[in-house]
Amino acid sequence: MQKRKLGQDGLEVSAIGYGCMGISQSYGLPMERADGIKLIREAFDRGVTFFDTAEVYGPFKNEDLVGEALQPMRKQVVIATKFGFAYDANGAQTGVDSSRKRIRDAVEGSLKRLRTDYIDLYYQHRVDTNTPMEEVAGTVKELIAEGKVKHFGLSEAGAKSIRRAHAVQPVAALQSEYSLWFREPEAEIIPTLEELGIGFVPFSPLGKGFLTGTISADTQFVSNDFRNTVPRFDEANRIANQTLVDELGRIAKAKGATSAQIALAWLLAQKPWIAPIPGTTKLHRLEENLGAADVTLSAADLSQIDTALGGIEVKGDRYSPALMARVGL
Repeated sequence: MQKRKLGQDGLEVSAIGYGCMGISQSYGLPMERADGIKLIREAFDRGVTFFDTAEVYGPFKNEDLVGEALQPMRKQVVIATKFGFAYDANGAQTGVDSSRKRIRDAVEGSLKRLRTDYIDLYYQHRVDTNTPMEEVAGTVKELIAEGKVKHFGLSEAGAKSIRRAHAVQPVAALQSEYSLWFREPEAEIIPTLEELGIGFVPFSPLGKGFLTGTISADTQFVSNDFRNTVPRFDEANRIANQTLVDELGRIAKAKGATSAQIALAWLLAQKPWIAPIPGTTKLHRLEENLGAADVTLSAADLSQIDTALGGIEVKGDRYSPALMARVGL
């Protein structure tokens, strides 16, 4: 597996990482713990060294599973996790909170669940408008000085927030949604990251599964799959958005690759400091995703993709209004 560097302080990761969230939540029934641990180790055996989790996934369950899975190879991997939410007495997420105390409490919990004494990459999960970004970055800077954190990251932050944080503590990476069906970061975020020397970690690089070509208007998600609440996955929007998937499929067939591989290879070709983190609960999909690292897209290929897909308007918001409010978007 190729390696890529995020930020200016030597953080090196596999070109394609593994997003672990889906093992524990969001896409139907969680995996059995033993199966999730096995899949993470299968990813490592295939060259993945970059694993993404968060305190809120579960909540708390995903970090614990990831910690057990990676404990035997801890020194050989980069573990990214996140802080930034408040919880009620039952452990349910209730809103954003990046106060100094909450960050301090969060890091201790994450270290314990991850079975480690340091976190490689520690993201603020969502911007907290009640806590100045300088205070957030300053708290993480303290944690870095104490050796509990190696690198600072932000998730879904805007350009102004990135600049404010970076002025206090260099930001190694931004994690935000970016894919062939969500290209908003190209307008302001990617130029900002390039200017400041910050890496980019796209989540949902396969459009929450839609870009794989395996989801149609007739697809029925299980009741607890969060895509049931996503406007972009309404039946009418799936029909409208099928045009993009069909075009992607034609390009993939001509290249002798799958739609998922072209979507991931396209991301890798955008900048040398981009490292997507597709997630899956299936070994054959994991192997398919990792195969994207071996797909080379020429300038002509990229131009063809932009010509074929760039003018297609994607229908539907990427989150419901209720979810966006709850996570501070």
